[in-house]
Amino acid sequence: MDRVQGLQLFIRVVETGSFSRASADMGLTQPTATKHVAALEARLGARLLHRSTRGVTPTEVGALYYDKCKRIARELEEADNLALLLQSRIGGTLRISTSVAFGRRVVTPLVLRFMREHPDMCVDLSFDDRYVNLVEQGVDVALRMGRLADSSLGARFLGMNPWVLAAAPQYLAAHGAPEDADAVGAHPCLVYSSVQGDERWSFTLPDGQVRTVPVKGPLRSNNLSAVLAACRAGMGLALLPHYVARVSLAEGALVPVLPQLALPSQELHAVYPSPKLLPGKVQVFVNWLQQQLGERWWEREPGD
Repeated sequence: MDRVQGLQLFIRVVETGSFSRASADMGLTQPTATKHVAALEARLGARLLHRSTRGVTPTEVGALYYDKCKRIARELEEADNLALLLQSRIGGTLRISTSVAFGRRVVTPLVLRFMREHPDMCVDLSFDDRYVNLVEQGVDVALRMGRLADSSLGARFLGMNPWVLAAAPQYLAAHGAPEDADAVGAHPCLVYSSVQGDERWSFTLPDGQVRTVPVKGPLRSNNLSAVLAACRAGMGLALLPHYVARVSLAEGALVPVLPQLALPSQELHAVYPSPKLLPGKVQVFVNWLQQQLGERWWEREPGD
């Protein structure tokens, strides 16, 4: 194992807290990884890691050595990417994390187009609605909705994610449409629990007042596809991200309800592990993505 690969292995061991996970990420066997780190400690004459049944943590010397290794790895990647960028090309593997619904409906077609434009780029695309630790998972860039809580991360604002109140025509024919925000609570409502977990929907009236309405109904789910399916089946009203409802609205399977009222929108950000020393492949992808997600992106076919 050369010194660069060994440096990368040590970084992954510290970040994952596990020899088995680090060796799997590097395509090595665990004994090989353990043997290499032991040889590194012997060469340096210092213990770099505490090993216990609960995992692996760096010693004081190990933490300082990790910080230096991390800077070296970033500079090496920047050097590699610089040579490629000077030729208007990027390469390597770009690890992207996104939520399930947004990833399937929006990110996937965009990523496929990006890969066609950059044939030397490989993409590792993962979907998860739970919070993902970018450093531990080795993620280069995550696409996240809502306000950012972790200020230590680097981020780029990409736009807004608007929502729409919708219902199926057959539901409205049978039950009628609510006349105002207060009347929404009298209808069966389909709740997306990841955002509307408290089952209270907020509307901004034309005069700027905000009206919050308690809702209940036959379905509560943390999966947007399930909420969309129930809404299309005429089971009630639903608040949906516009990108989820776009095709159903265009087909007439759903229609907007109370379109004169404004609904809360979510911020959309590209997030990366550090605000400094942004790898070239991440910078190129984020710049490209920002161009694709321009004004009213949610109304267009992804990748157009």
